[in-house]
This record gives sequence, structure tokens and C-alpha cells, in this order.
Amino acid sequence: MTEQLTGAQSLIRSLEFAGVDTVFGIPGGAVLPAYDPLMDSAQVRHILVRHEQAAGHAAEGYATATGKVGVCMATSGPGATNLVTPLADAYMDSVPLVAITGQVPSYYIGTDAFQEADIRGITMPITKHSFLVTDPADIPRAVAEAFHIAGTGRPGPVLVDVTKDALQAQTTFNWPEVLDLAGYHPVTKPHSKQVREAAAMIVAARQPVLYVGGGVIKAGAHRELLELAALTGIPVVTTLMARGAFPDSHPQHLGMPGMHGTVAAVAALQKSDLLIALGSRFDDRVTGQIDSFAPYAQIIHADIDPAEIGKLRHADVPIVGDAREVIAELVLAIKAEHEAGHHGDIGGWWKQLEDWLEVYPLGYAPAPDGELSPQYAIERLGAIAGPEAIYTAGVGQHQMWASQFIKYENPRTWLNSGGAGTMGYAIPAAMGAKVGRPDATVWAIDGDGCFQMTNQELATCSVNDIPIKVALINNGTLGMVRQWQTLFYNERYSETDLGSKNIPDFMKLADAYGCEGIRVTSPDEVDSAIEKAMSINDKSVVVEFVVHQDAMVWPMVAAGTSNDDILAARDAAPLWDRED
Repeated sequence: MTEQLTGAQSLIRSLEFAGVDTVFGIPGGAVLPAYDPLMDSAQVRHILVRHEQAAGHAAEGYATATGKVGVCMATSGPGATNLVTPLADAYMDSVPLVAITGQVPSYYIGTDAFQEADIRGITMPITKHSFLVTDPADIPRAVAEAFHIAGTGRPGPVLVDVTKDALQAQTTFNWPEVLDLAGYHPVTKPHSKQVREAAAMIVAARQPVLYVGGGVIKAGAHRELLELAALTGIPVVTTLMARGAFPDSHPQHLGMPGMHGTVAAVAALQKSDLLIALGSRFDDRVTGQIDSFAPYAQIIHADIDPAEIGKLRHADVPIVGDAREVIAELVLAIKAEHEAGHHGDIGGWWKQLEDWLEVYPLGYAPAPDGELSPQYAIERLGAIAGPEAIYTAGVGQHQMWASQFIKYENPRTWLNSGGAGTMGYAIPAAMGAKVGRPDATVWAIDGDGCFQMTNQELATCSVNDIPIKVALINNGTLGMVRQWQTLFYNERYSETDLGSKNIPDFMKLADAYGCEGIRVTSPDEVDSAIEKAMSINDKSVVVEFVVHQDAMVWPMVAAGTSNDDILAARDAAPLWDRED
């Protein structure tokens, strides 16, 4: 269809045609023309955040919780540069995101005009693609292509930078019905020969492991994964980005691998003879020292991004394709192997795995002198809120405890900043998740360091009736950094002390933002506080858990060391110094 509009009207109309229902953003000079027609849209809800970084993280939370493309908007210069962190975050974690930014008029570009920044150049390394639109006639196609690129193949962020004169000019609106992007044709269907090779390797293996990454959730392949696991009996590990892709309650689940993974998961990878890597990228936090990672294993590596295959570890069988299609075809190929009389024998492997699970369960030492253990608070939160809730986390100790001690049964219920490790992610991500899934209970698990970076978005939640719940783990310090200083810097606590646990007074802060505040200082108050928070649904709630300062995250593989050097606790010896 064609219609005469301004460029700004064309932009809002394009968002409507792309199916957008929510935009998180802040207006400003260069993008201001777009905010006028935004008022007239019956479809697009704009949520005015308090900082552009929060707009980006909220769009990430919306996208990760729903599977749809998240949208954020900012003006030129500092508005756009404040989106750099969430764009980098979305790029690392493969989150589908479209960022709309205003730009100075085209005739001012390159003159160092007021609030000019080359945001396209700045973000080029951290976006799947970017557009600089100077002709209003190009707006619909740029928006359509941006959403297509962001949401297909390996998902990721796309930037659409539109000059102010393009927004103000008259144009003809013409939404493209067909897109054919030269050079962009993601492969989703795997090569059948490689799938058959993989199936033959799987039934021949004696110590195989299904190494599951976040790509399985992105592809919506959790049901296919469950079928593959049931068919083969192979143990499953789920990375930090894949928590919920496979039920924690399933007897074949060994837990999370990596720096703070379970001993059984880490040991299984190290001692396996075959890794079936599905939508995972051999991240350094999983592999530890890459040269010593899974030294006895052949590798089947399936990923929709061919650049990931062989990047860090040679793949004996590389499979490019969508995880859902890959797993579905693997199931068929393995059934064919079974019909031909080829069955795996992994009984001895499971005896070893069960031994590790029994000897090295996840746990924690109680806090001294009746203090509150943060692990206990988070564990009880998971038990009371349950597996249907959505949990977001900032970065640090609380993030790791939340990944360890909450039981995840469903995909898209665990949202965190995995690759970039962005402090301040939890509150805006929870806000975005609640907007995308308003019927879900959404808990943001945050540390007092992370919380003080983006807690202003509680005002956004209150003004816009977005009731989230916050579990604030207050130990008065930057906990993960303090842990490293304890272990590796002779307890020299340089610049990690955030001051008294009562500064700021988070209960007064919660009240100032229109939230309910609940403070917990002892273990016997934990359950009642969580239950009270669960009963409040007309406003946001901040539950402050004042916890033991020196609690640590265990197990741990120190950065740059081998997974063979995993420690179950402080002062413990590596778990195996011999061939098992």
C-alpha cells in the first residue's frame, strides 16, 4: 500500500506493520519528530524509562521472555551512546533487538553538530547490522529488514539510525511485502549426511554428554531436546544461558557446567568421549583453559551460526542449522540406527556420573552466628515462587546463586546477562519481561551493587503499572570482586566496600519509588517475607535480604585455569589429580 506521510509518521507506521506493541525509550531533539505521531498510535505502547540503558535492557527482557523482537528508542549523541551497553549485551547473548535512534540532520553529519555521534560506526562491532537512513522513502524497508535480520538466523541487535530531516520530510509510505537480502540467507535445515554421521557417533559413544547452550531456547527446541535425551539416555548439561532448556528435575540433568557449575557437569565434560554441542559456543566460562577442555572427546557441534563452529574447538562433525530442526533430524537418524541394531552402552558411564552427583552435590555452609545465608534466601525464593515464575538477575554472586539454587523447569524463565556480564541488567530486564508476559510473576534478583545502577526504573514500573518483585541481596559489598580479592589478592579489599548495609536505606528508597519495602535480617523471616511479596500484585515490591558478607560461590574454576582444577570449596584440593 502507498500513503503520503511524514518520515516520522512512516517510521511509526512501519513499527505497526512490523507487529510492534511496545517501545521503551526517551525522547530528545533529533528523534522528537517521531514522538508526535507515536501519540496517535493505537497499537504501539511507549514506556518512558529513566535512562536509555534501561530502555535497551527492558527491550532485551521483553524479547527474551517472549521470543519476539524487543524495541528501544533514543535520540542522537548521548541518548544513542547510552544504548551501547545493551546493544553489546544483546549481541553477546543473541537477543533479537531493534534500536531506533534519531540522528542530526543529514547536512550536519560530520560537522560535530550538537549531539552528533556516529552511532552506526560506534556500534558496528556489536550489531548484526545497522542502517543510517537519510531518505524518508527508505524508512519502511529499513525497518522491515531490521526486524527480519534481528529475529532470524542467530538472533541479535540491529540499529536503525534516522536523520532528523528524514523524519520531518514528506514521503510515500510503501511497506515491502517481500524481502530478499543479498548475502543474508541463514541456513536452518541441517545437512542430512552430517546428521547421519552424528547419529552413528552417538550410538557408538561410551561416555557422551549433551552440551546444551542458549541456542536451544532461542530455537524453541526444548521439546525436541527432551525427546533426544529420552531416546538416548545421554546425560545433559545446560549452560548459564540454557537454564530451563531441560528440566532441572529430570534424572538425566547434571546441572550447569563452567566456572561455577556443578562438579558432576564439569567432570562429565572433562571425562567424556563425545560432546554433542547444541546451540552452544564453547565460551571460556564453560571451557576454562581451552587446551585442556574435554581432552578425550570428539565433538559434534550444531549451531545456526557457522562462524561459531570450529572457532574455539575443532568439530569432528560440524552441523549448521536451526537447533530445533537439527535435533528433530538427529532423533530420526538415531531411531534408524536403533532399528539397524546399533544401540549405545552407557551404563558404566552413568555409574560414574551418579557417584559424582552423590559425592559432590550443590550446597553451602550456613552463615555464622545466625546471619542470613544469601543462598538460603534465593533457594527459598525459588521454592515459593516456583518454576512458572520468571527470574532475572544482575551480575555477580547473586547471579550464580540464582542459577544454582533455583530449579528451572521451563525455557524463557531465566534471564541474565551471560556474555557481557552487565551490572544493572536485572531491574529493567524484569520490567521488560513483565510487559511482555503480564500474567507471569517476575522476580529480579539483584545485588546491592547492581541495584544501585538501575533502580531508578522502579519509578518507571510504578508510573506505568508494571508490578515486578525484587529480591535485593544486600551484603554491603561488590561480592564477586570481594570473593576474588579474598582468594587471589590476600584479602586486600580495594574499592569493593559499598559502605554500611543501611546506606542507602533501601526501604526508604522503595517507598520513594512507590513500592512496598520489606527488610529481612534473619533466616526465620525469609518465607513470610517472600509470601507477603507474592501476595502484592498492585505495585512493585522490594525485599531486602541483609546477608552474610563473606559467603562465596562454590564450586569454582578460577579464570584461565583448567576445569581439572575445579574446587568444591575454599582451601579444598582439586577434585581429581589422577585418571578416573
